[in-house]
Amino acid sequence: MTATTAGTATTGTAGTGSDAPAGPTRNEAGIAAVAALARRLVPESGVITDRTRLRTYECDGLAHYRVTPALVVIPEDADQLAALVRVCAEHRVPYVARGSGTGLSGGALPHADGVLLVTSRMRTIREVRREDQRAVVEPGVINLDVTRAATPHGYYYAPDPSSQQICSIGGNVAENSGGAHCLKYGFTTNHVLGAELITPDGDTVALGGAAPDAPGYDLLGAVVGSEGTLGIVTATTVRLVRLPEEVRTILVGFESTDQAGAATSAIISAGIVPAAIEMMDALAIEAAEAAVHCNYPDGAGAVLVIELDGASVEVEEEYAEVERLCRENGSFEQRLATDAVDRALIWKGRKSAFAAVGRISPDYIVQDGVIPRTALPEVLRAIAELSSSSGVRVANVFHAGDGNLHPLVLFDDAVEGAGEAAEQVSGAILDLCIEHGGSITGEHGVGMDKAKYMPRMYTDEDLDTMQLVRCAFDPAGISNPGKVFPTPRLCGEVPGRHKGAHPLQQAGLAEVF
Repeated sequence: MTATTAGTATTGTAGTGSDAPAGPTRNEAGIAAVAALARRLVPESGVITDRTRLRTYECDGLAHYRVTPALVVIPEDADQLAALVRVCAEHRVPYVARGSGTGLSGGALPHADGVLLVTSRMRTIREVRREDQRAVVEPGVINLDVTRAATPHGYYYAPDPSSQQICSIGGNVAENSGGAHCLKYGFTTNHVLGAELITPDGDTVALGGAAPDAPGYDLLGAVVGSEGTLGIVTATTVRLVRLPEEVRTILVGFESTDQAGAATSAIISAGIVPAAIEMMDALAIEAAEAAVHCNYPDGAGAVLVIELDGASVEVEEEYAEVERLCRENGSFEQRLATDAVDRALIWKGRKSAFAAVGRISPDYIVQDGVIPRTALPEVLRAIAELSSSSGVRVANVFHAGDGNLHPLVLFDDAVEGAGEAAEQVSGAILDLCIEHGGSITGEHGVGMDKAKYMPRMYTDEDLDTMQLVRCAFDPAGISNPGKVFPTPRLCGEVPGRHKGAHPLQQAGLAEVF
């Protein structure tokens, strides 16, 4: 979740983590050793110790928690990064990797007694191999830049988060990001063929590779989506997808989300798998219109953005069927994009939705639950009832095709109790997702924010088993500690969850506000 102010990623004032003194466990000698090595390896601008500059990195896209790191280092290549991790391991200094800082779950929240390793300068696209339909890229490469590099060869990179113009491949791999087109093309994990990983002890290992499959355990699969807890990926071999012969983008207006949800189910049930089916409700439409003037249908209670791609003959047939099914399920307007500019405008409304909500609410929480597609009407009605009974407005923007919800819970943090009420509604929405057989996250990750919800979805035994996997990679517990699990534990200790507030809150190093 994230709270924002007027479309920006800040809310209220910085928590105590921003100005908190070093905790009692700070390893000053270890941090000094990392800083000394960094100054030998990295240009001066890449070693940050000044407190004012450190605060630039105190949060990612989730501003609900803020922690000032002890040290920030911006390495320029994998060798520098590996050396820095080795000295962290030697001195037991915790570290957190950060890419573009667009994550929405606090996955890149710094450790107050540790080092933030920023990969933004590792931005080389090492190669694009048309004949193998793949590219090798460093973690700081921007998502959209992979497509820009591949397009002259007739290919593109399919995963497309809303932040694709700024989010990095390293962050996408860490969170297993998806995007609007994941319905047909899948998530990041479906497009990662290999990776170079720096383990938490500083070794560099190769996972996956050129072959489509490899014997043994799927360690690559374990790393994708591990949120930086198993190490840092320094290069990724990604699969490229052939540019389709034809693309058709349709904007469809409905009077209600029930009608739009029914149309979505009808399309999928007919055996059609669009590249994307995105839904926005009336409140989200209002925000998008105010922000980017996307010219969505007047009076719509919901819109669908449907994209079909593939061979021209196939797209023509699917378009006729989609048009019919939408009409039968109550659409009052259908608009086919006439050119690339028109298509971009339709998508601009959807892709700007998160930021656009800042036009109609000073603060908001972005959620990321998943439900079975068939449960959409019931869950959306339940969210509407939650909103009505609590007095907390909720805008709905989501990937309708695969049931990945992104409710935006609106509030004004200047009003006493409003933030707490929004948090309660947000948690209740996640409970709805679990009750309907879904998940607490689809593509934003667990990070720090949703760790407290993990026990609602998993048993103690489930969580302990997952932590054993983490301990196999990182027995010292120094790689992005405090994330994913409700309470980190030392490897080898008797399993059991810690009760009470998050350790960062107990130590006075972070505050929920």
